[in-house]
Amino acid sequence: MNVFAVNCHPKIYLYMRRRRFLTTALPAMVVTGSQAAQAATAFHEAQNLPATGNPVILATWQHNHKAVAKAWQVMQQSKNILDAIEQGIQVTEADPTDQSVGLGGLPDRDGKVTVDACIMDEEGNCGSIMALEHILHPISVARMVMEKTPHVQIAGEGALQFALEMGFKKVNLLTPESEKAWKAWLKQNKYNPMTTMQNLYEKIEKSHDTIGVIALNNEGHIAGGCSTSGMAYKMRGRIGDSPIIGSGLYVDREVGAATATGVGEELVRICGSHTVVEYMRNGHSPEEACRLAIMRLVKMRGEEKVKHLQIALVALNTKGEYGCYALTKGFSMAVYDKNGPKAIVAKSVFN
Repeated sequence: MNVFAVNCHPKIYLYMRRRRFLTTALPAMVVTGSQAAQAATAFHEAQNLPATGNPVILATWQHNHKAVAKAWQVMQQSKNILDAIEQGIQVTEADPTDQSVGLGGLPDRDGKVTVDACIMDEEGNCGSIMALEHILHPISVARMVMEKTPHVQIAGEGALQFALEMGFKKVNLLTPESEKAWKAWLKQNKYNPMTTMQNLYEKIEKSHDTIGVIALNNEGHIAGGCSTSGMAYKMRGRIGDSPIIGSGLYVDREVGAATATGVGEELVRICGSHTVVEYMRNGHSPEEACRLAIMRLVKMRGEEKVKHLQIALVALNTKGEYGCYALTKGFSMAVYDKNGPKAIVAKSVFN
């Protein structure tokens, strides 16, 4: 049970959670986590959002088709779209063969697997976990940050402490395969952080990355989430775009949502996902909004600095229209809609 929610004065809790509807619905009573969830559901239903008729789930990378299939299944069963986001991403987090997310993720240069995640709903509620170790499902911890604390971001040892307090169990995320790859890299690259970046930029062209999932259900609710083990062999403590609201993920109920994958350092420079949503707000289609955001990066950094990097953006508007665009060729997103699963190959700036 949420200790903060149970022990604090209800008005303080309500203010910190920005749930304005609770101040009238539950005045002068202790708010438990389950009561808050029930009230949140009632609030969403009271919005009377128009049914879109175009429910859809998108994920970065075609190989995340199992995640979108799971998310679609959950979305048909649950009124809370965050359940679909969370459980879909959990599929990839628990897959030891995916070396860029969760279990089996390639470690930092010290051999430690650290994971990052964030989640966001259409009302601006969001939670983020950064540099978390030993936890199989960081997306679930991020959701706990959103729903059980007054904060948005928790990092490092504090993130682990919070996860353990919430009942999560410690696990070893470093698989033998990833440990072997790290030791081979360590012998070759001599722990130099600049060599790390050069080596990784060369590797990035053929590697996969972050899972970002955005979804729109038939009732018109939209949400998203991201999870990653970050850049392979990164400097300890490095944070990319994935857990940063506005860079790796952004959701706006009036416009739509966007998520990103690739070299986080570059996506942070342009607040990639937020930039895409703002382009859609100004009337651009999801695909064109992604293209314009990437072209902003190209203009800022220059072609020579970015033309070999893996960067892609995925977007979805409130009508159920979607699209993606990449910096370099090779990116495809996983899609699941009422017609079933499919993959969309992204157009790119550099072919």
